[in-house]
Amino acid sequence: MAKISVLGSGAWGTALAMLLSDNGHEVLLWSPFAEHTEELRRTRKSSALGGLELPAGMQFTSDMKKAGERQDAIVLATASVYTRGVARELRPYVKTGQLLVCVAKGIEEKSLLFQTDEVQEEIPDAVVACLSGPSHAEEVARRLPTTCVAGAADSAVAEQVQALFMNRVFRVYTSTDVKGIELGGAVKNVIALAAGIADGLGYGDNTKAALITRGIAETARLGVKLGAHWETFAGLTGIGDLIVTCASMHSRNRRAGILIGQGKPVEEAMREVGQVVEGVYSAKAALALAEREQVEMPIVDVVNRVLFSELPAAEAVRMLMERDPIAEWNHL
Repeated sequence: MAKISVLGSGAWGTALAMLLSDNGHEVLLWSPFAEHTEELRRTRKSSALGGLELPAGMQFTSDMKKAGERQDAIVLATASVYTRGVARELRPYVKTGQLLVCVAKGIEEKSLLFQTDEVQEEIPDAVVACLSGPSHAEEVARRLPTTCVAGAADSAVAEQVQALFMNRVFRVYTSTDVKGIELGGAVKNVIALAAGIADGLGYGDNTKAALITRGIAETARLGVKLGAHWETFAGLTGIGDLIVTCASMHSRNRRAGILIGQGKPVEEAMREVGQVVEGVYSAKAALALAEREQVEMPIVDVVNRVLFSELPAAEAVRMLMERDPIAEWNHL
């Protein structure tokens, strides 16, 4: 049994805290909001997960010192836009060699760093890994069969994460391709926005399939340029995560895209979804990475134009369809 803190009491952090508690670990769930912590302690139910009852042994805190000290592992599960700030707050309490597991998906807009890079930059003495894959929080919390990938530069660290999380309904594979895992997790949110926009416009399954397959092609094109492995994008954290995010109504990115496709402004769509829409925050960073690496990412490009340059959604689809003809595999 390990002592584990989960930082972030939203749907994903709470679902993972439940999973770790099921595995027999001593779990402390941290929220930055004292009133929310008190609500969790009093009701032992998660409003973020539709009122699901929380395991009896799970504990709660808003004290970062308590969450950060003397833990075997710390899971960073806040939305990606808050990762750096939370890591900075955590830093004074982390011991050398502390295992930190990043489970958010995104690229920092200013630095173009991935989640593990941000955390490592803020806490240089920690051992940083990631966990990613097609894993809606709502389904993990209901103990539905799910598969993910634990990623770390050192395979032994990835196996340590695997051992903490894996059980009979949550299968975990390992990989040393952290860059590929994190790129797939971040860009799939942007492609899911495009898939949702297509749904909002009333387009069909053919359109969705095109966006998924060409979306993974352009993500892989950038990933290989960054030094990631092509195989990663054919796996759970590439095409697997992209399929589930583009197809499910659990996906906040798809839901936001549907509203945008129906004509609602971006800010209004985000408010209506009621949760952080990660793809909106990753879109600019993904495009900036592509431009820096001189990699063509046409879907990411038109999503940025729809989000930030008032390009009509139907016009964006026309632009994609009327691009110059190319061979499929010569250009991925």
